[in-house]
Order: sequence, then structure tokens, then C-alpha cells
Amino acid sequence: MKVDVVAHLHAKPGKEEALRQVLESFIAPTRLEEGCIRYDLFRDLDHPGRFTFIEEWASREALERHGESAHITAGRTHFPELLGDPAWVQVVTQIL
Repeated sequence: MKVDVVAHLHAKPGKEEALRQVLESFIAPTRLEEGCIRYDLFRDLDHPGRFTFIEEWASREALERHGESAHITAGRTHFPELLGDPAWVQVVTQIL
């Protein structure tokens, strides 16, 4: 079953560009992963330290493999110094 993800990440003040660089580094390798249908990063126009990933995955298993991938694991090591709040991640499936 296809799953969708909405992931919100908020930078600490002064860490906006550093967080952006880490998040952007996820995009190219993730789009090559088996089961990745969509993986897009957005920045809030009114709050430039707020980022959102909109993702589509062919299955929950593909999403789980993504979470264990080397580039995601490496990038997450930077989160304690860059994130102002814990990431808020929703894993959903479309109803209509």
C-alpha cells in the first residue's frame, strides 16, 4: 500500500541555512531509492526556518528502508545542533 509522509522540521534561530543544506543533501540520493515516488522539500515563506518534506512511497517498507539509509542516518547526526523543536512527522495514506 502506498504511503505519504509530511515531515516538518524547524531550525534553531541562526541555523536556518545550515539546516537547509542538510535537508537538501537528502533529496538526490532519496529520489534514487527503490520505492520513492515523490520527495520534495518546501520552505515556509513567512517563517524561513520552517521546512516541510512532502513524500510518497510505494510501501511502508520502502519508507522504513529510507529511514535507515546512510544519507539520512548521517544527516540526522546534525539535528541536535540544528533543530529548534523535534521533527513532526506524519505517515498517512490517502482516503480520496
